[in-house]
Amino acid sequence: MPIRSGRPPSNLISNSHTRRSSHRTVPCGGPSEDGPPQGGAQAVKRILLAIDRVIQKVGEWALLLSGILILIIGILTTYGVGKRYIFRNPDPYSYELSVIFLTTCILLAIPAIQWHRRNLRVDFIIGHLSPKWQGIFTDIVPPVLGLVFVSIVIWKSSGIFWSAFETRETSQSAWQEPLWPMKLLVPLVMSWLALTLISQLVHGVIHLVRGTVREDTRIQLE
Repeated sequence: MPIRSGRPPSNLISNSHTRRSSHRTVPCGGPSEDGPPQGGAQAVKRILLAIDRVIQKVGEWALLLSGILILIIGILTTYGVGKRYIFRNPDPYSYELSVIFLTTCILLAIPAIQWHRRNLRVDFIIGHLSPKWQGIFTDIVPPVLGLVFVSIVIWKSSGIFWSAFETRETSQSAWQEPLWPMKLLVPLVMSWLALTLISQLVHGVIHLVRGTVREDTRIQLE
């Protein structure tokens, strides 16, 4: 009767070693059999989050500056009215400054309000739609339409600014201040609003692809 050894044949050892070596772990950063690498998606997410933080921080400072300008407008208006009707000596500069500050206040607040999603909207019809279509009509359609409008404003206001800068256009008041700084503010703020709309559109598309619904009031990645 032949005696069997407890050691398996050499060919079995070789085959087993071959099978084990074919399933070795791939180091991080290399190709994997479990699926495509996630480094690209994480990099895109980090970029989007960084852009969102910049938009949020600039918007907060813009809102703060707008509030300060409103306070200054109130002081200037009180000063101008008092000097005109109490001292009978109208001031030629308070009204001009109030108009300039009011325009600046409104322009600076627009991108921040859009970022916080505080613009007025009528959701009488949207409220009866499914969550998917609500996301489309609140996070995708408005940014697209807004980008079309903002692009036209940037295009036309840039030409108006350049014309005022070349001709050294001034106001017709007694102060005769140059108008090109205020006209430059319009394309700059509208460009920032366009960046905010693009961020909102990207997040809307992401939520549509994922099948999730936004319930917060601020644009951010989850």
